[in-house]
Amino acid sequence: MTPMKPGPNSLVNPPPLLAFGAHPDDIEFGCGGIVAVETCAGSPAHFVVCSRGEAASHGTPEQRTREAEAAAAHLGAQLAWLELDGDAHLEIRAAHALKLAAVIRRLRPAWVLAPSLVANQHPDHARLGALVRDAARLARYGGLAELRDLPPHAITALFYYAVTPEAEPRDITPVLVDLSDPAIIATWTAAMEAHATQTGARHYVELQLTRARLHGLRAGLEYAQPLFPNDPLILATLGQLGGSARRF
Repeated sequence: MTPMKPGPNSLVNPPPLLAFGAHPDDIEFGCGGIVAVETCAGSPAHFVVCSRGEAASHGTPEQRTREAEAAAAHLGAQLAWLELDGDAHLEIRAAHALKLAAVIRRLRPAWVLAPSLVANQHPDHARLGALVRDAARLARYGGLAELRDLPPHAITALFYYAVTPEAEPRDITPVLVDLSDPAIIATWTAAMEAHATQTGARHYVELQLTRARLHGLRAGLEYAQPLFPNDPLILATLGQLGGSARRF
């Protein structure tokens, strides 16, 4: 399948979306449908992956690197690698947060997506989520000596995504993104299936599509994916709301 192309409602020079993943498949499984929606609307998307999945039971780092590159291409996203402590060894360190803040300053995104902070999942996920949260704040501070070569940048919003149902925060009301367009589902599915070493071991694609179907039914949609805002969202008017999920 070819990468998504901007649709008729594309914006002129829209701000970029930046998604961080601890492992090569996290972004595609956790929020790939949302990325497809944004790139189809014309928004640039950047993926930053912080390991090559070297601790995984299936697939070599070389295989998983190729799979991630193919998946990002399906979604129309630019992929970069940021080596930190390695798969299953990630630690929360100020130096890591500063590296992530430098990425935010270079790319200057409006929206940043990161793994949720729920602890009951792969430990790298929650730790990376915490590091991205700190990095989004540090990216704003003009006096940090380590970042003075890059101008400060304040993002519009930080959202968390959940790679598994267990990682969905119970204390944050999600924002649901409509994935009902069949082209979006097809593109997202192709991106997930690009991670063949993982999908061949478990029914990951079926899991994610089922989750999206359940979230969609909750809101009267065919499919939807949740994002969990780090901070309260601001609306200029109530007219900006697309609706609510209470359908039962």
